[in-house]
Amino acid sequence: MKSSPANEQMNRGEFLRSLGMSSAALMAFYCMGTGLTACSKGGEEPTPTPSGNGLTGNADTSAGAINFTLDLTSSTYSSLKTVGNFLKIGSVLVANTSGGKFITIQRICTHQAQDAVSYSLSANTFFCSAHGSIYNLDGTVKVAAEAGQAAMKLYKSTLSADGNSLTVTA
Repeated sequence: MKSSPANEQMNRGEFLRSLGMSSAALMAFYCMGTGLTACSKGGEEPTPTPSGNGLTGNADTSAGAINFTLDLTSSTYSSLKTVGNFLKIGSVLVANTSGGKFITIQRICTHQAQDAVSYSLSANTFFCSAHGSIYNLDGTVKVAAEAGQAAMKLYKSTLSADGNSLTVTA
């Protein structure tokens, strides 16, 4: 069964092309509309931040300093209570690493600004599936996709005494 046009979703680039804009005008509007993040080499639409009850504060570096708290009893963030799970929240990747220690790191890889960073419990590292970069838990580069690749930015994270909230700060 084919979905009706009302139910289909179109990305920003497709919409502007449907208006018949030149490629130069298209790039200008596309870059301005996404805060220049769409002009990175990846060129993909940004991954949405999980929303709903359970997050207070700022999780996006474009809105200022990182300073937010997650309610780990919220269904949106409760998966973080399981060792090995991770979530991308705003500009940050939050992982429950081996031993139940929370590590928070920037979510965009420092090689070509790809949003492909994940956590691997078996290797106890962060990795970028786009080009194969691997990062140690302290953010240092373990395997670089290119020489001179930068380390990942780490954020401070504090788990509440009852284990039900996680605070992340820059």
